[in-house]
Amino acid sequence: MTDAVQTPRVESRFTPRVFSGIQPSGGLTLGNYLGALKRFAEKQDEGIETIYCLVDLHAITVWQDPEKLRHQTREAAAAFIASGVDPARSILFNQSQVSGHAELAWLFNCVARLGWMNRMTQFKDKTAGKNAENSSLGLYAYPSLMAADILLYHATQVPVGEDQKQHVELTRDIAAKFNHDYKTDFFPIPEPAIEGSATRVMSLRDGTRKMSKSDPSDMSRINLTDDADTIAQKFRKARTDPEPLPSEAEGLKDRAEARNLVNIYAALSGESVDQVLRSHGGQGFGAFKPALADLAVSKLAPISAEMARLMADPAEIDRILGQGAERADAIAAPILAQTLDIMGMIRSR
Repeated sequence: MTDAVQTPRVESRFTPRVFSGIQPSGGLTLGNYLGALKRFAEKQDEGIETIYCLVDLHAITVWQDPEKLRHQTREAAAAFIASGVDPARSILFNQSQVSGHAELAWLFNCVARLGWMNRMTQFKDKTAGKNAENSSLGLYAYPSLMAADILLYHATQVPVGEDQKQHVELTRDIAAKFNHDYKTDFFPIPEPAIEGSATRVMSLRDGTRKMSKSDPSDMSRINLTDDADTIAQKFRKARTDPEPLPSEAEGLKDRAEARNLVNIYAALSGESVDQVLRSHGGQGFGAFKPALADLAVSKLAPISAEMARLMADPAEIDRILGQGAERADAIAAPILAQTLDIMGMIRSR
């Protein structure tokens, strides 16, 4: 957390609005579904406006093959829709179609302090063991663009993973400093929303490591493009220990693989960990893993099938993203215009 500005809580005068995004870097996994996409779909039922963005401007902070980036953006959009995000109920678009993201990011570059940026741990993590001076300026300024993504819509709530919480805290500081510097109350102070029993899904081969598309072993993860047979096979071959499942959550301590599989079952079924263990406690993994595999197939196979159907019609995906961008810009453009006015810019249009 930065310490230059005190950040009050969101004020009620701001319309409740959710904003979150996923980088279209390809290879969405079960971790992305349980930690983000499933929650995004559920937010639609909470009576709050939901805006979801494929953050392709963030993706190019490292070099991307243009054709591959287009494919991955469409695939991510297909994953959102197949996971239950309804483009009629939510706004779904790719970031680069709304120019206000880049414009507000520059304005925030002039509000954020270098000391704040230097404390962002993700840049340090991504450049660890590398020559940081060879990294793009965009990678360093990434958190400022993320702040612009959120505040361009006056979002009040930001569903994020634990690894992005620091960036939301920076967003709060930027909003507070802007309001303080310009003696206004223009930007809300958004709240991070981190919730759920499996927001951090671990590898099926090593329960101490996060499930990741970058793991060299495809057996370590469930891809959202995996078919039913592949999903079942991966769970049946997931690494476990020889002990039976405990009857209480405390018994999962120091059993990383067992805890991970129980967490996944709980998240997919909508049960608590204790409820899962009441039903399956005392079972060996020879019984539990097939049950988990069946549950996962019932939940995930329809998603992979729907993604394949959507990807067969890229023009339709592009149409959905274009319509979403128009709706997003209708919210963003007046907020950006007011920001420029507050900062003293002359605008003739």
